[in-house]
Amino acid sequence: MTSELDPRLLSALVCPLTKGPLTYDSAKQELVSQKARCAYPIRDGIPIMLPDQARPLEAP
Repeated sequence: MTSELDPRLLSALVCPLTKGPLTYDSAKQELVSQKARCAYPIRDGIPIMLPDQARPLEAP
């Protein structure tokens, strides 16, 4: 089951590495930082904003 992330929460969150914006990937349940080239998981509706839990993004 995928759930939507509250837009107010998304607007308040930033990448802990770059302090840049995040985009929500509902299919993968991740918050993506294009600047840091990583994706932070969302588990049980809770964003896990720890750099060591982030998944590196593939090269374009």
